[in-house]
Amino acid sequence: MNSWLEGIGTASWQQAAQTAALADKFRAEAFGITSANVGQVIQERSQLLQSVLPGFSEFCQTRLHTPVEKMLPVLWDLWLPLAMKIALQHQQLQRPVIQGILGGQGTGKTTMCQVLGLILQELGYRSVSLSIDDLYKTYSDRLALVQVDPRLIWRGPPGTHDVDLGLNVLEQIRASQSPVIIPRFDKSAYGGAGDRTHPEIVEKVDILLFEGWLVGVRPIHPDVFDDAPPPILTDEDRVFARDMNQRLCEYLPLWERLDSLVVLYPLDYRWSVEWRKQAEQQMIAAGKTGMSDAQIEEFVNYFWRSLHPELFIKPLVESQKNVDLVIEIHSDRSFGKVYHPVR
Repeated sequence: MNSWLEGIGTASWQQAAQTAALADKFRAEAFGITSANVGQVIQERSQLLQSVLPGFSEFCQTRLHTPVEKMLPVLWDLWLPLAMKIALQHQQLQRPVIQGILGGQGTGKTTMCQVLGLILQELGYRSVSLSIDDLYKTYSDRLALVQVDPRLIWRGPPGTHDVDLGLNVLEQIRASQSPVIIPRFDKSAYGGAGDRTHPEIVEKVDILLFEGWLVGVRPIHPDVFDDAPPPILTDEDRVFARDMNQRLCEYLPLWERLDSLVVLYPLDYRWSVEWRKQAEQQMIAAGKTGMSDAQIEEFVNYFWRSLHPELFIKPLVESQKNVDLVIEIHSDRSFGKVYHPVR
């Protein structure tokens, strides 16, 4: 790592970095890099890298349990330019930014938010992460909800969140109110059913990183469910999928408050099952409770029956609106292409 860092200040390293930055045209366009500004961009990114590195090294060691050397390319090629892009948007808007991050299970939403927060802090911005999970209805409200609709046996699908609570938080942040009460959710409460826990009170929020598995997802034409992929197989499945699609309309006011939407996009959505199994196996190996493979498949299939990635996320990344950045993810969870959707 030291030899890599020592080269940053040299003219040959800077030139090589500039050439690499322009070589990937889609990524360069996504991060606003041109032949006219590439020198300045690489210089600013190099300076930011060196200032962020101590905190990032500690993060890799304590949170990721991964050598920092392994994560440096991701930091350089993705997280640093993305944080700089968000910071630039704050400067242009002259108000707090609501940055949406959409990604399924295992796509790295939480890690990305933590690293972005670290970088943005170094840039002088106060960022806060809010998960769509933090907006779940209370335990008692969800018990009442199941009485009305027994199909909502698990939290997660549209209808299990308090949309008005989310709107209130987003509006306060956009209006630069301070302090802001950020809701938090404890998934371990009531034997894993989960419930609201003590909120977080935050002063002066510059950037909200709003992430979740359905953040920014929009309703689709109900006829699509006539020929839906597995696990939407039965007439009952199709009715459930159409009903969840309709309930998604309630979330549109939330998505309208997003200033930008980044999509973490696995090239095959089915990989998330294996990623979840790996995570649960690691938890069990560490002495914690975890789901069996059969329970994981049942759990993931439930989510796919409510909002199927092939039906909802794939058209979103191929659309000419609503999405600002797509980050492809490979089967080993490494990042691939980074691009704007075709406009």
